[in-house]
Amino acid sequence: MNRDALQSALLQDSSASAHAAGVELEEGADFKVFLHKTVSALELWDIWSWRHEVMLETGVTPRPGLSEAVTRLQAAGTARVYMATVTGSQRRFLLFLSEDLIRCVACW
Repeated sequence: MNRDALQSALLQDSSASAHAAGVELEEGADFKVFLHKTVSALELWDIWSWRHEVMLETGVTPRPGLSEAVTRLQAAGTARVYMATVTGSQRRFLLFLSEDLIRCVACW
């Protein structure tokens, strides 16, 4: 997956985190798409919803967009997703891309 394709996928997501990740990509941020294996969005929801809950219970402030991303992972159900990262000058983003790699399912 090249930079342009990843930016196009991020444009399919209207969240603030996806927009910020797209800006970082435009500015030359490093990115990596893990194409070796897909995973069920519901499995990731199970993991990340628990982590989000623990953060809130222990007083840790989650990164912006985590709550929305958890909701989007749940909504995606059993759809298979690829994981990706965008590492920019301001922060690192975690992305979940549709199996066909044309849209971002969740980002924070």
